[in-house]
Amino acid sequence: MLRTRFTEEFGVEHPIVQGGMQWVGRAELVAAVANAGALGMITALTQPTPEDLVKEIARCRELTDKPFGVNLTILPTITPPPYAEYRQAIIESGITIVETAGSNPAEQVAAFQPAGVKVLHKCTSVRHALKAQQLGVNGVSIDGFECAGHPGEDDIPGLVLIPRAADELNIPIIASGGFADARGLVAALALGADGVNMGTRFMCTQESPIHDEVKKRITEAGERDTELIFRPLRNTARVASNSVSREVVTKLDDGAGFDDVRELVAGARGRQVYEQGDTELGIWSVGMVQGLINDVPSVAELVDRIVTEAGELVRDRLGKLVAG
Repeated sequence: MLRTRFTEEFGVEHPIVQGGMQWVGRAELVAAVANAGALGMITALTQPTPEDLVKEIARCRELTDKPFGVNLTILPTITPPPYAEYRQAIIESGITIVETAGSNPAEQVAAFQPAGVKVLHKCTSVRHALKAQQLGVNGVSIDGFECAGHPGEDDIPGLVLIPRAADELNIPIIASGGFADARGLVAALALGADGVNMGTRFMCTQESPIHDEVKKRITEAGERDTELIFRPLRNTARVASNSVSREVVTKLDDGAGFDDVRELVAGARGRQVYEQGDTELGIWSVGMVQGLINDVPSVAELVDRIVTEAGELVRDRLGKLVAG
């Protein structure tokens, strides 16, 4: 068993987090992660209303008695949701861990911490992590350039970003972006992190509530099969490479604005990808780490494999490299 500042602070068995994923972070996956001893996150904005989020939290509690959290991401959207109402729903549901992302967490910390909710803030730079620490978050999840979703605009890979964060921060650090197996977990710990966050890897599990064809596509894809969209708009997002994402890249590179690609990137189309299994229907998030994924195990099998192999790596392979 691996004990770190993160497992102690957030009360979980293993230093592994399943972070928020739009359309993916639902009760069945989150409960499976929790039951495996890791920390799962329900994605708040996957639920159409705060009332639906309350129901999803209750559904997750029917499936597990272990700790789990809720992700609340604040990003530019076509129609901004009622964030304050979602926060209140989280608090009133008795959730004790929230993953925040997308903007300065000051408002989130001010709302959650007086209610006894620990805040794990996701950021993509050391300067933003330091600001989050100053604001009083309980931990940060630091996203390297390899990650799915929003890698920021600095393009710093995890091999540099994680130890830089470890040098500067004194709160628990979760390494995010490019993690799928025991090798990644051990590397993250060696770099100074207290655990890892995995999104794409948890998408490819039996309990993941997305179509099997999407999981199959991930296991067949390589690390080069992603696109960075919205770069000219300085709102970069890493998504699967398909006809839609390539069209978006081309149009924006040619000078188009957001309104010119609005319909191509609509969230409803991405949701159809996950529900119908046609990976060309719209934009959908996936990380470069898909190049390391070649199977679809249960969540319990995956977490057990990672933790067991991590222990073996530390004791056996690395231990043998140390001269007596």
